[in-house]
Amino acid sequence: MAVPIGVALTVFAVIFVAELPDKTMIAALIMGGRSRPVLVWFGATLAFSVQVAVAVAVGQVLHLLPHPWIEGVSAALFAGGAAYLFFVPEHEEEALGERDGESEPPGTGLKTIGTAFVIIFIAEFGDLTQILTANLAAREHQPVAVFIGALAALSAVIAIGAYSGRALLRVVSLAVIRKVGGVLLAGFAIYTVASLIAG
Repeated sequence: MAVPIGVALTVFAVIFVAELPDKTMIAALIMGGRSRPVLVWFGATLAFSVQVAVAVAVGQVLHLLPHPWIEGVSAALFAGGAAYLFFVPEHEEEALGERDGESEPPGTGLKTIGTAFVIIFIAEFGDLTQILTANLAAREHQPVAVFIGALAALSAVIAIGAYSGRALLRVVSLAVIRKVGGVLLAGFAIYTVASLIAG
């Protein structure tokens, strides 16, 4: 079965921008500074694969709802995500990420992978990007493409955080990243409402 590349890329863009200013990148930045970044990335990506699978499964259940309901819920979630990125102060996300990242004791091998898995799994359960992934799975009717796009985006954010998060934050502030993400999600909310009205 061919995977619609356009759907996967759209999901990647939405999830990447929503996750980049999240506490997860700060946690990855701290864990990557205390342990080998590749091990942090691997453990976190394993956690994300479970989270994305759950979100896509929930999205398939939501897909059974009437189409106008799905569009309405989608618009509300996009708008809620935009409001969260616009109005929740970035220092709160930084504090949460620092707390999560510092709970990882220095270690090597399986211990580091396991700790990164647990920290990210707990931190991301019910998070904005998991909710958005379920929403996109319900809207797009392409579970494989949504899974690939979302997992690739989350894995990329963790790689940035673990390997070069500090360098990124020296160039672009977390506040700017959050505002860009908010604008993108607000645009998706407006587009969804317009599609619902037109259709």
